[in-house]
Amino acid sequence: MAFTQEQLQAIETALARGERVVQYQDRRVEYRSVDELSRLRETIIRDLNKQAGRTGPNFVRFFHAGKGV
Repeated sequence: MAFTQEQLQAIETALARGERVVQYQDRRVEYRSVDELSRLRETIIRDLNKQAGRTGPNFVRFFHAGKGV
């Protein structure tokens, strides 16, 4: 299944709110857990990257070696 950017946005909005229910257009889906929703988000990101022809990882790592603030 090809996912869309709008579907990703709906998933990310639900995750930001801590909800398990996602509404997109005329569909309403309730997931079993936030973890399941998070895994779906990763699947959608991989699919969108594949559609765009990107193959590398979609993350950045930051390191801090100080004492903290």
